[in-house]
Amino acid sequence: MLVQATHKLRHAPARNKSKHLFHRGKAVFPDGTTRATVDKEPFPIYAQRGEGAYLFDVDGNRFLDVNNNFTTLIHGHGFAPVSEAVVDLLRTGTCFANPTEHEIALAELLTARIPAMERVRFVNSGTEAVMFAIKAARAYTGRPGIARIEGAYHGAYDWAEAGQGISPGEAGWEPAPVATPTYRGTPPSVAEEVHLLRFNDVEGLERSLSAVSDRVACILIDPMPSRAGLIHPEPAFIEALSAAARKYGILILADEVLNLRQGYAGASARYGLKPDLITAGKIIGGGFPIGAIGGREEVMRVFGTEGAKPVLPQGGTFSANPVSMVAGRAAMEAMTQGAFDRLEEMGDRLRAGLGASIARYDAPFSVTGAASLFRIHPKRVAPIEFRDAYMNGAEVSLARRMSHHFLDRGILLPFAAAACLSTAMVDADIDFILSAFDAFLDAENQSGRESAQ
Repeated sequence: MLVQATHKLRHAPARNKSKHLFHRGKAVFPDGTTRATVDKEPFPIYAQRGEGAYLFDVDGNRFLDVNNNFTTLIHGHGFAPVSEAVVDLLRTGTCFANPTEHEIALAELLTARIPAMERVRFVNSGTEAVMFAIKAARAYTGRPGIARIEGAYHGAYDWAEAGQGISPGEAGWEPAPVATPTYRGTPPSVAEEVHLLRFNDVEGLERSLSAVSDRVACILIDPMPSRAGLIHPEPAFIEALSAAARKYGILILADEVLNLRQGYAGASARYGLKPDLITAGKIIGGGFPIGAIGGREEVMRVFGTEGAKPVLPQGGTFSANPVSMVAGRAAMEAMTQGAFDRLEEMGDRLRAGLGASIARYDAPFSVTGAASLFRIHPKRVAPIEFRDAYMNGAEVSLARRMSHHFLDRGILLPFAAAACLSTAMVDADIDFILSAFDAFLDAENQSGRESAQ
């Protein structure tokens, strides 16, 4: 048996305090919580504290955390170098109207590692980073529109989210993807300036861009679209996208807010993409709010001044605040090449083990991901684009059963999103995940046999 003594199996842990807190939350929040991404099946798990690879809830339950606040906590919870750096800083002040040396230190670290980040600006979230990167592309090219990948998630800026949630049968799905506003009341003009591309669709790429090339400022692309399926980019698609961008004078904007954790130099470098602009967030803040816009020095000049006025003004009361800068630097300094290599080794072993279980049971599942990221799909064939990854009703039910099974066994597995490893994990944690998945497939197999009798 793969599970060690520290990972005792359990079923349906009590969550009475979480249930009570959700009841309180519904009296003050429109949806009971303040984030749409919080799983409420049937109510959220309220965290009390984190320790290394584990999260402890208010009811005293202990969970192996492979959510890590949606891939942010690359070192897990309570990472000592970050905690110590922040505690020292809190005594001297947390934010100023003036710049500090801390922002220079983190910027020097990032620009030294990430080839596409010749210059950088700090903001407070991934959404804000993508928003200002799009604005920078517009300011540099003088064009209003953007192209983006169907189904990918890039935060809550109107133009970045248009077309991300289309479902089969809805307007904008067939025959080719057409951007539609994400929420009611969005100005129609937003969708008119957003042009959707299908990921890994080499043939359709040129056709889609050629018709609107004179209006498109940038191609917004997550090198491995997470929300759209955590899908591996085909080399031919990366080459075709790069060629089309050069041909039409369109900037490439790589959103690595999530996928920067794929390696020491990030995801674009891993897959041969050479963006003009790049966004980062999550892991670069050490668990504190952060976002960053980087890019070629020539393009980043739009944030500078021409005379007394910047071409693109960008401020933010908490941008480059010392807490996020110091925490981010401590977290990133600990992410050496060796630390990334170890995470990748664990990720490779996990994905291979999941695949072996799927093959052993001939189960209707597949696995995508790379480095420290993985996603289990309730589909026999691993998706290569968003349309392949989209789940029908039966697949949603199967994925829900899997998520609940993991939860009952003491593992926080995000539903229909990227799961991730942290440097706080050890080999026994990988075994624990594999054992839980194997037990789930065995239970599903037995249930199927009983239903057939």
